[in-house]
Amino acid sequence: MKTIFTPTDIDDIMRATIGTLDELSELEEPARSRLLQRREAFVDNVGEEVAKKVMEIRGEANTRVIVFAGYGLCGAFALAAATELHTMGCHARVVLFNIGGKCLSADCAAARENFLSVCGADYLTEVINPGVDFAMPQLKRRTIVVDGIFGSEDLKPLRGGYQAVARYINEHSPQVISIDLPSGMTTRLNVGMINRNIVHATYTLALIGPTLSFFMPENAELLGAWSVLPVAVNRDALDSVKRNHLLIDAEAIRNVLPKRPSTVSKADLGDVLIFAGSYGMLGAAVLATRAATHSGCGRVTCHGPRCAFFVMQSAVPSAMFTTDGADVDIRQFDNPRNCQGVAIGPGLGTSKATAEGLGAFLKSCYAERRPLILDADALNIIAQNPSFIDYIPPHSVITPHAGEFDRLFGEQSSHGTRTLTAIEMAARYKITIVLKGPYTQTIWSDGSLIVNTSGTEALATAGSGDVLTGLLAGFVAQKMSPEVAAVAAVYVHGLAGRIAARSCGSYGTTAEDVADAIGPAIDYILNPRRQQPAYDCQI
Repeated sequence: MKTIFTPTDIDDIMRATIGTLDELSELEEPARSRLLQRREAFVDNVGEEVAKKVMEIRGEANTRVIVFAGYGLCGAFALAAATELHTMGCHARVVLFNIGGKCLSADCAAARENFLSVCGADYLTEVINPGVDFAMPQLKRRTIVVDGIFGSEDLKPLRGGYQAVARYINEHSPQVISIDLPSGMTTRLNVGMINRNIVHATYTLALIGPTLSFFMPENAELLGAWSVLPVAVNRDALDSVKRNHLLIDAEAIRNVLPKRPSTVSKADLGDVLIFAGSYGMLGAAVLATRAATHSGCGRVTCHGPRCAFFVMQSAVPSAMFTTDGADVDIRQFDNPRNCQGVAIGPGLGTSKATAEGLGAFLKSCYAERRPLILDADALNIIAQNPSFIDYIPPHSVITPHAGEFDRLFGEQSSHGTRTLTAIEMAARYKITIVLKGPYTQTIWSDGSLIVNTSGTEALATAGSGDVLTGLLAGFVAQKMSPEVAAVAAVYVHGLAGRIAARSCGSYGTTAEDVADAIGPAIDYILNPRRQQPAYDCQI
């Protein structure tokens, strides 16, 4: 698993690696010179790696390269990259913002002098009086722009002329390579941003690693394709980071999936009980039940209304079906066989009788400390009856998409604020929240957050969430803790979507296809060497 860093983590690692300018001003010789040399070496290291990326993208074409450099550390990186590009035979032109002629930091001033000594003044446009001596360079779609105006050391919104520069770049749609962060972007999740005032990168080259902001849908158009530069940072500081936020991978899932011995019987593999379906929404019950039967558990029972009997018995013959006798909805919730994996919600409906039955069952499970998996209409019922939320049993898992989450916990202005609220709510109610989206986040009650990497656009299809619910119930039935089962189910679900899409295409994949691909997905994770690496999930 890979670490997702907080902005504070990145600040601490940078400080341990190159110190700070405040620290530099307080030092005396020779300590000051040593720190300067350390900073210059790091700047050169970043510049070299950025230049390699530019040349990789440029290829054999004689594409024009324009470098925009700010006055701080990110500007120094940009100048160092431009210097390295010249040594590689690419004569990049630099636009350096030095408003008033005296605003360059020590890093940027040193990088400027080095650029002039290697490349000459003909390739440098220094902007001192923007309204007098500056005209924006001509940009075309094939032009490569290196964005080194501001990085993570300056997270304030762009204003004035800088905002105009960002808009100019975006309007002309060149290929943009942003160093550290796209200029104007913030990594703080609780800060709203106006995207048109931020440089839109084609590629973002992070220095330390990603923050949670890299996985927010609203930031996708800003970051483009991102990667982490292989630059030397302080190892002790890197190793001391608390790994509360993680990117999950197949190896981690392989270590937690239940292993099936050759002597196993269905009685050893746990029972699933799914409360699902109502008149007109029986497909959701079919999908959740079908997914559970593919999860590896021993037995699956779907409890639904009477109208679901023939549908369920013909669509999922390997599952059992029970009913409390109501014709079109579920009115009584019970678990007489003490099934370990209990899921409620797909296609449930929100009738008054169903809501009353669910409320009574929640209170019973809360008193007995029996965790549940709650999805779809179960969450909508809780949103309509706010007192019910206090009776969600500890260690339960809820799996809302953005709309369901907002109905439960209040309207959110962005996915970033939704994530912060989810962390707070998971801790308050001692539950796990699976916040579904392009990068689904599983949030534990202790504040841990695991971002999924196996997702695919093929999962953007009706019923996909019902499949996840059934799969998750199947894993819990196999004696996985609900917290770990949630992470594993999300990853396997994403991989199943990838496998299904190989046969059906991203546009043609249905939830049924995803459910049927669960078995191959699990087998691929457990036995990767037996198969071609067709479904590897890299980030």
